[in-house]
Amino acid sequence: MNLSDMRTIVRRDLHDEDSANYRWTDDELSRHIQHAVKEFSASLPLEQKAQLATVSGSREINIAALANRIAIEAVEYPVARFPAEYQRFTLWGDMITLLGDFIPDGSNCTIFYGKIHTLDSTISTLPVHYEDVVVAGAAGFAAMEWAMFTINRVNTGGDRTAEEFLNWGKLRLEDFRWELKKLSSFNRVRVSTLYEPIHEGVSQTTDYGP
Repeated sequence: MNLSDMRTIVRRDLHDEDSANYRWTDDELSRHIQHAVKEFSASLPLEQKAQLATVSGSREINIAALANRIAIEAVEYPVARFPAEYQRFTLWGDMITLLGDFIPDGSNCTIFYGKIHTLDSTISTLPVHYEDVVVAGAAGFAAMEWAMFTINRVNTGGDRTAEEFLNWGKLRLEDFRWELKKLSSFNRVRVSTLYEPIHEGVSQTTDYGP
């Protein structure tokens, strides 16, 4: 489903299919769709990996080249080992600092990260089975925006039109964010089973004292 296809479905949900009298322009709906895509991406980002050069003798790795990233999931270094070596790290701005035993020698590392999904006229990276989630979010954002704009304005749909759109939009966004909450929990569990945690876990057997 590309951006045009999704606009059509969002219009259908909003009952805005009269092309001679659209309530929302294509640009407005595209903006609401991209808003929903960004929120969706925060819960279930597009999984990516990239090889970046390290600096010999330095634990710091510059990741500024990783555009539209949302989260760094793991750092593999050294690479091409079995089982893979995933390093503990901290992240500050565009700089990763490795905390493990290996000090880079200038060879490449592999960064596993999540980034914002792409949805445009030709490309979609959204999983097909989650497209309806994004549609719900986009429709909710559009309904809320239109309701807020039309409050205290004369409209041909009657006095309750803005209020009805507002309530409908709220319900759609509640459903949207409930689905995102479930996706986010699923993603955290899945990632934590694959990679070493960034921070040390709390021991369940050792008493560290006061």
